[in-house]
Amino acid sequence: MELPSPVLQPLDSWLAWASALCCHPIAIAFQIQGCVIYLCLAAGWIYNSMIRSQELRRIHEGEAAGNALAFLYPNVEDLEHSVQEKLPSVSVVMPLKGVGEHNLSNWRSQVLSMYGGQLEFLFVVESMDDPAYQFVSLLINELEGQIDAKVLVAGHSTTCSQKIHNQLAGVDAMHKDSKYVFFLDDDVQLCPGTIGALVAHMEKYPEIFVLTGYPFDIPSGSLGSYCIYEYHMPCSIGFATGGCGRTFFLWGGCMMMHAQDFRTDRYGMVTGLREGGYSDDMTLAAVAGANGRMISSPERAVFFHPLAANLSFSRYWNYLRKQTIVLETYNTTFNFWMNRGLFSVHCWLSWSFVFPYVTTLVHLVVALRAFVSTSFDSFPSCSLILASCVVGSTLVELCSLRHLSKVVINLCNALSPGTPHVSIQSYNFFMVFIATVVDNFLYPVSAIYSHVFQHIDWAGVQYWLQNGKICQIQRGERRWKVVESPKTGWSIQEVDCTLTGKASFWTLITDTFLPHQNGSKKAN
Repeated sequence: MELPSPVLQPLDSWLAWASALCCHPIAIAFQIQGCVIYLCLAAGWIYNSMIRSQELRRIHEGEAAGNALAFLYPNVEDLEHSVQEKLPSVSVVMPLKGVGEHNLSNWRSQVLSMYGGQLEFLFVVESMDDPAYQFVSLLINELEGQIDAKVLVAGHSTTCSQKIHNQLAGVDAMHKDSKYVFFLDDDVQLCPGTIGALVAHMEKYPEIFVLTGYPFDIPSGSLGSYCIYEYHMPCSIGFATGGCGRTFFLWGGCMMMHAQDFRTDRYGMVTGLREGGYSDDMTLAAVAGANGRMISSPERAVFFHPLAANLSFSRYWNYLRKQTIVLETYNTTFNFWMNRGLFSVHCWLSWSFVFPYVTTLVHLVVALRAFVSTSFDSFPSCSLILASCVVGSTLVELCSLRHLSKVVINLCNALSPGTPHVSIQSYNFFMVFIATVVDNFLYPVSAIYSHVFQHIDWAGVQYWLQNGKICQIQRGERRWKVVESPKTGWSIQEVDCTLTGKASFWTLITDTFLPHQNGSKKAN
């Protein structure tokens, strides 16, 4: 028998120990659980692709029947003037911050909507110094007479996130006759018939509280962009409701609601947003859940979301942090327990997703070592079976993900026939696999980090949370404390601090764990 060299003896001992550990009944149970997760994701994506395929088929059937505008309305009779003139008015509120690589083309796709009813666009910026103010003003001047649009300056937020502050400023300025308010992010490409399709759905099902959609990412090729794509795709299963199906998923980048609900502060949702609110969609989802109201997503509510070419891994990490910090926000006890449940379930599923790949790597290394050396006999018979199950279920998962991506791309192309078409061939599914492992490993890390430090940097503004609400806001080297007074309501006090413009890991530790005395003064 061949004897291993002294150099390989420690390695063989470690491999024998690792192999035995990975074949322990508990480890086997976790590997089987991972395979179940992969297959459940595959089943969800197959179901989602069926829902989207039905809508794509309706468009093609309408075009074959002579309705060249089936991408706008499935029923050609809806295009008659008598029907169009009765469409309800809609106010589109778009909170802006800066100008990204695709913002100009996105804004153009949003304002050039082929909706027949009264439509106003309210672009809301923090200040006139924001680069978005100048670019949007130029776009409005270019399209003067074609659209009803204006730019609003909301000022700095004081008791909530800047995005919510801008949204509420848009709500305050919307036309008094608007029946629906449509909140839209600036990073998606709107299809020409999107607003009409959403309004038709709201008119058909008036019991809907929020109508939403989801972004379909177009990765730029970097690992960070593929991680964002992978993060969104499991969530897309929750948006495949079909008809008037109910979901608890809500994406803040696309929300159509009854304008009257905001005018009357129904369920106290405006108050909840304004007073310490950080996340618009999580707050409204909690309101809907607590009051038994419906959130729904029609088949057509899917949008291309082109990602920046310079999307670095650090930008992805900050994006992930913004997604996990929302689980630390809440308005009610119901909201608190809902977010704690999401926190626990998502962290468990994410690391359960990654664990089988670690054990599979061990199984394959042990198999390779046993193949090249006859002296290595610590090779459990179940190793290759377990590895084969993981590899097989992963291939099924990736194939279903690719099929869903192809269907959604075809649907978005059909809904926007006048724009350059996107192809599934531009997607690298080896990078997608790497991104699934990286993203699911980092999600619990980000969630725990957010839970401990309760801090986030969002577009250059620092926010700190306490008891589920924003408690401090910092811009540059100036920090304000958000306070609630029985007499004056919610207001801010400037805090004397010696922090740098951007919070570091060590300043976060100081803020979180060490008591410090800061003087306060009235805000300027």
